[in-house]
Amino acid sequence: MHSFGDNRPSVVAARPAPLPVLKGPSEADLAAIREQARVDGHDEGRDAGHAEGLALGRAEAAAELEHLQAIALEFGAALAAADETIAAEVLDLALHLAKSMLKSALEIKPELVIPVVREAIGYLPVLQQPAVLMLHPADVALVRAAIGEELDKGGWRVVQDAAIARGGCKVDTATNQIDAQLATRWERLTHALGKNLEWLAP
Repeated sequence: MHSFGDNRPSVVAARPAPLPVLKGPSEADLAAIREQARVDGHDEGRDAGHAEGLALGRAEAAAELEHLQAIALEFGAALAAADETIAAEVLDLALHLAKSMLKSALEIKPELVIPVVREAIGYLPVLQQPAVLMLHPADVALVRAAIGEELDKGGWRVVQDAAIARGGCKVDTATNQIDAQLATRWERLTHALGKNLEWLAP
């Protein structure tokens, strides 16, 4: 109702603007979204599986490498032990052969005692009296025939001693004793080589 004294214009309520109609994705869009999600999920699963498989493969390869290295170390140690065993056996064989050859050589060529005697008396730079050279009775004649004059000039007295094996000798002076018997020399040689091969052993 209007009153006559009111000049204010009448206000008419404006209608709100219509809301835009929202359009959802079409069936084709939804299908495309689903397919993309499936592909992305498949790719992620494949990548995760690939990474897990790669890590597992690396772990297995590392374990296998460690196993192979252990085998290589064991093989190296076994090879070194075999080398040492073979070397020791070869040395034993060489010593047995040397002993057999030396004993045979002395039987065939008894004059091999002469270098032994020369070496034994050569250890004494100045001859000290009394000087005695002891030899096996069978070697006395050989030594006298070969170097008897030299021994006489040097003041040596040659004595027979059946306890001394053929091919060796002993030297006895006032201050020195030299045992140049083959058994003694053999013992020194084998001990120097770390062996204990008796001269009289078969």
